[in-house]
Amino acid sequence: MSLSTLHIDKTWTLFLDRDGVLNKRIVDGYVKKWDEFEFLEGVLDALKIFNEKFGRIVVVTNQQGIGKGVMRIEDLELIHKNMVYEITYFKGRIDKVYFSPYLAAENHPTRKPQIGMALQAQKDFPEIDFAKSLMIGDSKSDIEFGKNAGMKTVCIGKENKGNADFLFETLIDCAKGLN
Repeated sequence: MSLSTLHIDKTWTLFLDRDGVLNKRIVDGYVKKWDEFEFLEGVLDALKIFNEKFGRIVVVTNQQGIGKGVMRIEDLELIHKNMVYEITYFKGRIDKVYFSPYLAAENHPTRKPQIGMALQAQKDFPEIDFAKSLMIGDSKSDIEFGKNAGMKTVCIGKENKGNADFLFETLIDCAKGLN
């Protein structure tokens, strides 16, 4: 099965993880300020393609660095503001960024793999239909989040973590797979 069989159009919503999908993941660390944020190769081109295909595009990201006290919400919001600006400049789009600042141990309903951020997005954009949504992530919790909400799922990377519906090595490979 290929992504083209989903017949994605403007009635669909794209949910994207951030670290490891849009930007380089800092192993055993956190992107704490804008100058540490680095888009992965092909991401801006992929988001331009997604902008043409999807009606809504949102980012859902666990950010427990806030809960650990290694960064502030204001720092994260500045990173996201700059990220969205860059994406828009290159003809992509992010309608909204959702984040969960809680520690994994807290098991908060907004923290992936739980679907609190998906429900927040649906509240903000009532047209979102999870059966017509695609979750793209690089971790087992991202894929479980998508599956828990009833979405189709894509794993980015070399191995299929969480038994996603589709596997692509990079986000641009995924975007090209829509055609």
